[in-house]
Amino acid sequence: MIHEAVILAGGFGTRLSHVIGDIPKPMAPVAGKPFLTYVLDGLCKAGITKVILATGYKHEIIARYFGSEYNGMSVDYSQEKEPLFTGGAIAQASAMTEGSDFLVLNGDTLFDIDYSAFCRNHERHNNVLTIALRQVENTERYGAVEVTGNIISTFREKDSSAGAGLINGGIYVVNKEWLSGQNMPRKFSFEKDLLQAKAHEKSFSGVACSQYFIDIGVADDYYRAQYDFRQRITQDRYLFLDRDGVLNRQIIGDYVRNISQWEWLPNVLSTMKHLSERYSRVFIVSNQQGIGKGLLTSEDLERIHKSMLSDIELAGGRIDGVYVCPDLADSDSGMRKPAIGMALTAKKDFPEVDFTRSVMAGDSLTDMQFGYNAGMRCVYITKGQAIPPQIQDYTDLWIESLECLPSLCL
Repeated sequence: MIHEAVILAGGFGTRLSHVIGDIPKPMAPVAGKPFLTYVLDGLCKAGITKVILATGYKHEIIARYFGSEYNGMSVDYSQEKEPLFTGGAIAQASAMTEGSDFLVLNGDTLFDIDYSAFCRNHERHNNVLTIALRQVENTERYGAVEVTGNIISTFREKDSSAGAGLINGGIYVVNKEWLSGQNMPRKFSFEKDLLQAKAHEKSFSGVACSQYFIDIGVADDYYRAQYDFRQRITQDRYLFLDRDGVLNRQIIGDYVRNISQWEWLPNVLSTMKHLSERYSRVFIVSNQQGIGKGLLTSEDLERIHKSMLSDIELAGGRIDGVYVCPDLADSDSGMRKPAIGMALTAKKDFPEVDFTRSVMAGDSLTDMQFGYNAGMRCVYITKGQAIPPQIQDYTDLWIESLECLPSLCL
């Protein structure tokens, strides 16, 4: 298990100096805290026990703030007496690691990936170097990465890259013995002198990740981070979820009538754990006219939901309330989506719920209309299909599956 991380925290922050002044870029304040604290928080949650900060410019500011321990992680410093560039900084810091492999991150970038899964992928495939990749709309600022399967074939320069594509997300797992065996000079660029120069060897693995990504290296993104992170640290937010097609596989033309017909969609249970941590309340709101049609009873539905809630709880998640409407579609019921009766009932049960700080995630027009009518932010789950034009009028964002929701700043 990889338990050590090197964070590059020695940059001058030249492009940001007119905004943050004479401090290291990773110490730029975002939503009231140095940006670097958010990077460290992510590592702490992933079980990293030792962090080495590769510092240079204004080392003393960073060392004074973090000291030798942060949230139970030991903090050491690999200080550059002169600029060693990214490669030299990583190589110098690697001498302070104890394990065979270690994580590398940038102190001015947050890529909210699952570090544990990323490290397991590296170890499972016995890689020498694994890179987290991110899909972006325009690769011009970063340069593009081309992959064949999961093997990186090319790193394209910034000036020869544009349009949508994969970029280097700045997170690596590096094999220490492999790195030392490259016999690089004391000063070198990790990206140009190592990655680009040796990509033709086809020995680097790339893992495409879709989670939240921001690089505060330019003023526009630094300002965007202020908004995004205030949203991320807001304590009270509320989530409403549809059921069929979102949590479990929908039976087309029929209903889940008993527990044996229930089938969880991939990765939903692990996702529910993350969502439970991010949202103060999580609710299910589901039209269930199968009861109104006499195809199942309320007792049948209760048994199904009891099993569903048990599975979620065992996975570390929670549901605060399950609200269903058994009325037929032509009943003009005020409880049936797109009417907001179920939302109002949830608010009656939990008076603190604020619809303006709520999210509705679903896979149908009525789900989106329900959220829209209640004043919530609406996230449409596409399941890989084209988005119907009529749904776009009610939708703020769309994602392929529920698994993508925790990465959004909602």
